[in-house]
Parts: sequence; C-alpha cells; structure tokens
Amino acid sequence: MSFCVLPSGAKTLQNVTVPACLIGQPGDLITTDLTIKNGTIVQTDAGASAETAISTPKIDMKGAMVFPAFVDMHTHLDKGHIWPRAANPDGSFMGALETVRADHANWSAEDVKARMDFALRCAYAHGTKAIRTHIDSLDDLAGSSFGVIKEMQEKWAGKIEIQASCLVAIDRIFREEGDFAAIAKIVAEAGQVLGAVTYPVPDLKERLLDFFHFAMTYDLDVDFHVDETDDPTSDTLRTIAETVLELGFKNTVTVGHCCSISVMPEETADEIITLVAKAGLNVVSLPMCNMYLQDRYKGRTPRWRGVTMAHELQAAGVNVSFASDNARDPFYAYGDLDMIEVMREATRICHLDHTDVPWVQAFLANPARACGFDTPTLTDGAPADLVICNARGWSELFARPQSDRVVLRDGDPIDRTLPSYSELDEIVSMKS
Repeated sequence: MSFCVLPSGAKTLQNVTVPACLIGQPGDLITTDLTIKNGTIVQTDAGASAETAISTPKIDMKGAMVFPAFVDMHTHLDKGHIWPRAANPDGSFMGALETVRADHANWSAEDVKARMDFALRCAYAHGTKAIRTHIDSLDDLAGSSFGVIKEMQEKWAGKIEIQASCLVAIDRIFREEGDFAAIAKIVAEAGQVLGAVTYPVPDLKERLLDFFHFAMTYDLDVDFHVDETDDPTSDTLRTIAETVLELGFKNTVTVGHCCSISVMPEETADEIITLVAKAGLNVVSLPMCNMYLQDRYKGRTPRWRGVTMAHELQAAGVNVSFASDNARDPFYAYGDLDMIEVMREATRICHLDHTDVPWVQAFLANPARACGFDTPTLTDGAPADLVICNARGWSELFARPQSDRVVLRDGDPIDRTLPSYSELDEIVSMKS
C-alpha cells in the first residue's frame, strides 16, 4: 500500500524534499513545492502565484522525497526470469555463461516476449521511464529477439522508452565472414545500438577494427561489456579507448562493468582512466550483479566488491552511471529492475555517500546522456513523471526499500501492483 493517496489532475505538492541538482540549484537536498498541471511541472518553488494557488489542490507532503522517473541503461530483458529453469550451478561467471547458452534453445519469440513484458511491468511499477537492454544475438537469436523488441517498443510507447544493443563475443566478429555482418544489419534496420563483449584475445585490435567498421558503416552508437573479471591482466578497456581515439569515432561509446581495472596497479589504472576520459567513453557500473559474480570461489570469502573505479573515473571527467544489469537469471539470481534498489545498493557498495558529487545523477541525467534519452529533471516544463518516497532524507531513503513509494506518470498516480511470479510458471518450468 502507498504511504499516501494523491489525486489525479492538477495539484501542488507542498513541502517536498528534492536533490538540489534536479532543479538547477547548488547544494544537496532542499525543500520546495511542485505544482503540476496538464501532466507537467509548472512550478518548482514555494511561492505559487495567486491564480495557481487557487486553482490547484494543495497537499502537504511532510518532506517526502521526490525524484523524476529513472533511467536504467544496462539490462538483459531477454535473459530475465529464467532462473527457475536455468539456475547457475555454482554462482560463478562461467556457470552463468554456460547455463544461459544452454537455455538459448528455449528462447522462442513467445518465450522472450512473455519474460520481457513481465520485466517491463516490474520496471514501470518501480518508476523507470527509459531502459536499454542487451540482446544475446548469436545462436540465430538476433532476428527473433529484435523482432520482440519492436513489439515491446510499440506496446510500451509512452510508458517506457526502450533501446536495444546486440551482444556478441568479440572473437566472433569479423568483417568478411561469420554472422556479425547479418547481425549488424538487423541492428541498423531496427535503429538500435551495436554491442559486443570484450576480453583478452590475441587479435583483439583486429576484431575491434572490424566491429567499428560496421558501427561507422551504419552510423551506430556502441555499447560494450568490458573486462568483467578479477584478472588484472584483462585490459581490453585500454584497447577500446585507444581504438576510438585512433579512428576518431564520433558516435557515443558506452563501456559496462570494467571490473578488472579495480585490481590493477594504481599507475596502470590511472593510465587507462586518462585514456577513457580522453576518448569520451561513458562508463556504467553494475554493482549488484558484479558483487554477486566477481571474486567468487568455492569455500572462500570474497576479497573485493567487484565494481569499477567509479570515483576515480568521475573525478577524471568521465560520465559514470549505475544500472540494474540482470534479474533472476544465471548472472544474477535476484533483482527486480528497481532503480531505487540499485541506487540504495550502489551507495553502500561504492561509497557514494560522504561526497560532494551529486551521485543521484548517475541514475538519471548521466545514463540519459549516454543513451540519448530525454534528461530527467524536476525543473519547470518537465513531465510530471515522478517517484515519491516516504523518506525525508538520504538516511531514511536508503534505510528501507521504499516499497510504499508513489509513482506519477503525466501527473497521475499509477497502479504499482507488481506481477506475480506465478504468471511465468508455465514458461520457466520448461526444460530444453
């Protein structure tokens, strides 16, 4: 049950707490009023005009925190919720990789569609407005799954903006042979994002040059999974940045995970961070999934948190974001595409507190900029797509999961009832 009941239509939310950066002001948290008319924020101060004050109901929110709807820029909607039929046998990265690959046999269009729609319903109920998903594209999956993406874009238009990036192992990418040329064409025709996962291979530079050949041919943005390992010799992030600079590639480049940099010698990490900043790469960290997978060895307590060097990258001028990643699949057994959970856990795992950096933007404006989505804000004229929490400050916000939050879309409260897992029983109980 929501902590408060709000009417539809015009209203003034008095005495709300908002991050100052979201209304273009300096500082941390401030108290203000938000006036909503015709689905839009028309005022963000405590001094409403006489006309506005008379014409809109005034509701004392008692300091409740308000955020614009979130951007989740790195997910795997095609994998989501297969755990009941495809559990990771040991929680390891290789266990996840092998289990998902075996489950590909079950990924018909209808199977992917049902699980993807379930995941989007969860994200919408939690307060997400824009999402990018990676799509496993080998094993003849690209055509079918990108077809499902088109259907989901049409079905969810006006609720969640959806982007998709293909996901192909870097050693399977060749300019003149193999499946990648056909995959790149599917991505281009769908107007989506070209993606790959990189790890050390002897011919990495050649494979990246072939990858960027297709990106430049079709004028596509790109999104990589990078160095998702605790091996300090895995430095494909360096090669990506160098290749972007050498080619003068101008489209947006996003790199996700970037785990190994955190276990490299400090001077090596500093060199790579400098290159990343110079190349203008966008970095997205996936703290929940990486803490689950990284440094996992049977019978041994993990020694590190699995995440990238978010603070150092941000200090170097890199656009840093955080996102959900996987949900109830072999790469992460948990998760619900809830960006408040991501923000809560990222704050704890990556120590985003006790700093002057407005890290709230790493869940809002930063991912929007990386993906080209509209920037979430609480300024005048912004859509009244809001997430309202029963908390009056950061400690209260992160102390509880905010299960009673209120979500407004176009200024009106939505039904936040989450779908029951039982809806998927018939699908995820199937065996390949």
